[in-house]
Amino acid sequence: MKTDLMKSNPSAFRYARHITAKYSKSFYISTRLLPKQKQWATFALYGFCRYADNLIDNPRSRSHSEILHEVEFLERELEIGYRTGESEHPILSSFISVATEYGIPFEYPKELLKGVVMDIQKSRYNTFDELYTFCYRVAGVVGIMMTYVLGYTNDKAFKYAEKLGIAMQLTNILRDIQEDKEMNRIYIPLDEMARFNIKENDFLKENLSSKFIELMKFQVIRAHKYYDEAQSGIKMLATDSRFAIYSASTIYRGILRKIEERTYNPFLGRVYVPIYKKLIILFKEVLHTKFEIAQERLNILS
Repeated sequence: MKTDLMKSNPSAFRYARHITAKYSKSFYISTRLLPKQKQWATFALYGFCRYADNLIDNPRSRSHSEILHEVEFLERELEIGYRTGESEHPILSSFISVATEYGIPFEYPKELLKGVVMDIQKSRYNTFDELYTFCYRVAGVVGIMMTYVLGYTNDKAFKYAEKLGIAMQLTNILRDIQEDKEMNRIYIPLDEMARFNIKENDFLKENLSSKFIELMKFQVIRAHKYYDEAQSGIKMLATDSRFAIYSASTIYRGILRKIEERTYNPFLGRVYVPIYKKLIILFKEVLHTKFEIAQERLNILS
């Protein structure tokens, strides 16, 4: 029997819920129908990840060295929290409770912080292998940590969760090309840009050519591939959790569809899935999951 997480520090869990609702409406909607314990655990996990990400994504006047100092402090407090089982840090308090309760290994949140540092120190990626390392650290490990919380029936679920995290981060990169280039960040691998004869200045000056569109198509197809590979792993999650990940995957993949509808032009402003479509997707995935579970039970009986 799991302990009641909320009793450990109600205000910390509510703060994590607030962060989730503010920064990821899609994820928040998908999470709200989970069992209460898993809801609060998910908010705590996402809250920690978003807090770490915001250290560099929120526009502030701090230097890189000052931000690195913040990340180092967070890692040290995280390490102590894992050792002692508690923390008074506003976001780590709930996360440590969840990590302890669900047995999330320290290597994964530590890896996420390595991704944060990587994003401070790098604004270009030479190859997809380099980019994959970044995507794994900031998103793949999030999928892995979520698997501990949601529950699983097969250890292979972790590899599929990593793939879904990669798919979502690649989607983020394609969605945010315009915003990122304003901060002199280009995540598309340089060797792939060269293959399509695209220069950095084509991003910075928003030069949308036929070659640029082909480069975008290549990136979108690869992201779809990771969604496809991750899909079968969702069936390995606990039955009361699957619909949330089916929903999150479908909603996020909808961003790729929107990019395709815009003829792969990333310079028309950020794309998003409207709230009514998110609710429709959530409703469909709940029904889909119920049907899937019923079929599995019939197969067992037969």
